[in-house]
Amino acid sequence: MSSLLLHVAVQPSSVGPPMLAARYLRGGAAAAPRRLPAPPGAQRFRAPRTRIPAGPVAGGGLGRPGLRPEPHFHCCLPHPFLLLPAPRAARGQEPSARGRLCHLELHCCPSRRTGIGIGFYGNSETSDGVSQLSSALLHANHTLTAIDHLVLEMVERLDEAVRTELTTLEEVLTQRTELVAATRGARRQAEAVAQQLQGLAFWQEVPLSPVQVAEDVSFVEEYRWLAYVLLLLLELLVCLFTLLGLAKQSKWLVIVMTVMSLLVLVLSWGSMGLEAATAVGLSDFCSSPDTYILNLTREETGLGSDILNYYFLCNQAVSNPFQQRLTLSQRALANIHSQLQGLEREAVPQFPSAQEPLLSLEETLNVTEGNFHQLVALLHCRGLHKDYGAALRGLCEDALEGLLYLLLFSLLSAGALATALCSLPRAWALFPPRNPSASCSGSHLSEPFLHARLEPVPHLRSFPSCRRRPH
Repeated sequence: MSSLLLHVAVQPSSVGPPMLAARYLRGGAAAAPRRLPAPPGAQRFRAPRTRIPAGPVAGGGLGRPGLRPEPHFHCCLPHPFLLLPAPRAARGQEPSARGRLCHLELHCCPSRRTGIGIGFYGNSETSDGVSQLSSALLHANHTLTAIDHLVLEMVERLDEAVRTELTTLEEVLTQRTELVAATRGARRQAEAVAQQLQGLAFWQEVPLSPVQVAEDVSFVEEYRWLAYVLLLLLELLVCLFTLLGLAKQSKWLVIVMTVMSLLVLVLSWGSMGLEAATAVGLSDFCSSPDTYILNLTREETGLGSDILNYYFLCNQAVSNPFQQRLTLSQRALANIHSQLQGLEREAVPQFPSAQEPLLSLEETLNVTEGNFHQLVALLHCRGLHKDYGAALRGLCEDALEGLLYLLLFSLLSAGALATALCSLPRAWALFPPRNPSASCSGSHLSEPFLHARLEPVPHLRSFPSCRRRPH
């Protein structure tokens, strides 16, 4: 008889009488145990069972009337995913309070994770848009700086040519009056070209620097991106530690996460208000950006409307404000070139010493003409208007789209956190007191999902627990 095992099924609910199925083993063959109907609500889940050998205990129970040994002893535990054990008075309710709270929290976390994913995407899109804006500003600054550099270089070369080569050439050709007059004509043309070119450096005296604007925008965007990443990670950690606190039935952890959820909720509402205001203002700006930017740039730079309209609009209706200067400079350079060729034909055979300053002048003129063609290309509105369009696309497409996604993230986050704040205080009120749980054969149920209390069957007063009885 010591080889027999006791089979007792203890139901976790107190609805209905406890079920006891036992049958004698006759002739060494075990008969199938009789299955009793389950109480209402018990079909929803299958309770795991703990099997405990009870060979020596079987002998002590044979003398009790109505108690029959069975092959196994099953300790029925609650469902592992219903983490909060409900009190006796609430066990008959359908669904239970702990089931509702955990089910609600498990459904809130997917919405939080969805919101966090949307937040990461929106943060990345906003960062891409601001980066595109900064890159466009830096490229525009490079174009404006190149224009100023080319103008300054050409003016310096022409001034040096007037001071050195043309002065030397006049001294060499003093015996020929007509050659001296041609040389002085080339001098006047060079001075006129230098004067015309100085008016092309329109950005030289402007106090506004695109580099400074790009650096300020990048500085603000860097801290904005970092703040949103920290907010997203904080919300993710709050979600995970809230589930951990419910799984461990740790009251202090759930309380701390409730306070953290309140803090994140306040931050989410604040960020949602800031994002909504920024998105509304940005969409209003992007509906008609040209007028606002023209007025603002005119106030900050002091440039004329003709220059600003040419570069911001860049269409056939707006003419190039530098076209006249460019035309006069090109004609003057062509005249200088023709005069130098005439001096080379007339003066070099009679004055061999004039060949060296003439060659130096031709070299300076060739470099100046090359720089002039490059300057004409840079002064065209196509390049700067392309940078302007790229800046607007980054600001009004990517950045605005990212702001809308961040607004959706804040809305989802605020809703999920508000729901969690309503459910978590009810959750820790249902936590059982911290008493050592019952043990079966000396093994403690220390797993967080199996931390439930085994209740004895009222009819088995001789078996209050799973301890061994002495023979």
